[in-house]
Amino acid sequence: MPRFTRTMGAAVLLLAAPQGLWSPLRAQAKPASTTPPPLKAPKPLTLPAITERTLPNGLRVVIVEQHELPIVDVVLVVRTGAEADPPGKAGLATLTANLLDEGAGARDALGIAEQIGYLAVRLNTGAALELSQVSLHTTRATLDSALALMADVALRPAFAEKEFSRLKSDRLTSLLQEVDRGPAIADRAFAAIVFGENHPYGRSTSGTREEADTFTRDDVTHFWQTWYRPNNATLVIVGDLTTTEAMTRATSAFGGWTRAELPVQARIAPSPAKPTTVYIVDKTNAPQTSFRIGGIGVARSTKDYYPLMVMNTALGASFTARLNQNLRETKGYTYGASSGFSMRRQPGAFTARAEIVAAKTDSALIEFMKELNGIRTPMPAAELAKTKRYLQLGYAEGFESTSDIAGQIAALIPTGVPLAALGTFNTGIGAVTGADVQRVARQYIDPSKLAIVVAGDRASIEPALKALKIAPVEIRDAKGRREITP
Repeated sequence: MPRFTRTMGAAVLLLAAPQGLWSPLRAQAKPASTTPPPLKAPKPLTLPAITERTLPNGLRVVIVEQHELPIVDVVLVVRTGAEADPPGKAGLATLTANLLDEGAGARDALGIAEQIGYLAVRLNTGAALELSQVSLHTTRATLDSALALMADVALRPAFAEKEFSRLKSDRLTSLLQEVDRGPAIADRAFAAIVFGENHPYGRSTSGTREEADTFTRDDVTHFWQTWYRPNNATLVIVGDLTTTEAMTRATSAFGGWTRAELPVQARIAPSPAKPTTVYIVDKTNAPQTSFRIGGIGVARSTKDYYPLMVMNTALGASFTARLNQNLRETKGYTYGASSGFSMRRQPGAFTARAEIVAAKTDSALIEFMKELNGIRTPMPAAELAKTKRYLQLGYAEGFESTSDIAGQIAALIPTGVPLAALGTFNTGIGAVTGADVQRVARQYIDPSKLAIVVAGDRASIEPALKALKIAPVEIRDAKGRREITP
């Protein structure tokens, strides 16, 4: 695999200099050092004050004053997403969110687009597993008009039949295209195998073609009427306005929103962990193999949050992490390998992943298992210190702009973790010890209970994977279901 190093970059600069001309740069140029600079201790990070209020209708309002620039970001977080999709209707929450800005109040889809252009604002809608949201980025000068538009989109969507049909058709097309994408196949199968098809975390937020084909406009309207309520939402306001000004505008735009009793969602237990098994999902003639290896992890509220952040960053959450260094830099099997914990309200998945050149599928699995076992042994002191510095020095980057701050707060809301946790990150990371890292690695990464999902060309990869004898091999379909084939 070709690599562009700093030394090569310096050589290119010299070759680009005009021929025949003396250049001080040319005369004095030396190869750039390949020794990384020492990492300094992080400067104290003081995050802006967070103020919380609640409107009479139950809408929680979170305000952060930032007066450096005349900009305001507003995010409305509805604490329900795809996890509330009704049985047989997976994908409904995301389709509902996508339809919000396709006509609302007195404007149709074109009218909303024109208003966004006229005001020069950003207005986006979307949904994930545990939340649905509407976000707005505007200048202070256009805040009132932009906020009125945002309120229309969130509280008065039209759900016009024409736009519903168009987005439903787009969804069906997108799902058809997924059938030919190995990474998407692996993601779906892995989630279903780890959690079970009936668990909310075991389904795709886009659903399936069969389910999407049954959607009606009434389904979308009912989902919105049920879950988009002020007592199920938080309004995050970050920017150039005072707390009093923010509350005045929040009351004006969202004070008339009516609360309602929310349904109680039945909690479904995930599938119990099974002995490590290799699950092959056939994608005939695929030139690369998609690996998803892991199991059920932890909730965001876990007391082990900081040790897990350090352990996982060293394993697979940075460019110099063990998985990437081994599989990409040393072996050249992939353009990137990583790992991560999906920390949600309930325990999400731990996943190690990579897209591997098909001919190296069995070799890559050996290296994956080597690193997943290796992280359970004591971490060298230098690696521990480097990883902690990496996390601490990079943390401030997530709070550079008003939209960054609003995003950090919005992401934390569905988890139920206090917002004050945003200010304790560097202290928490600093307190992590090597013993902490080894303890959580041994507790949460168990090589004897891994789901190893391998989406690739079965004919070429199955014999080699069986020959490894790392674990029994089963054949599954793209939904993670057992295939009864030879």
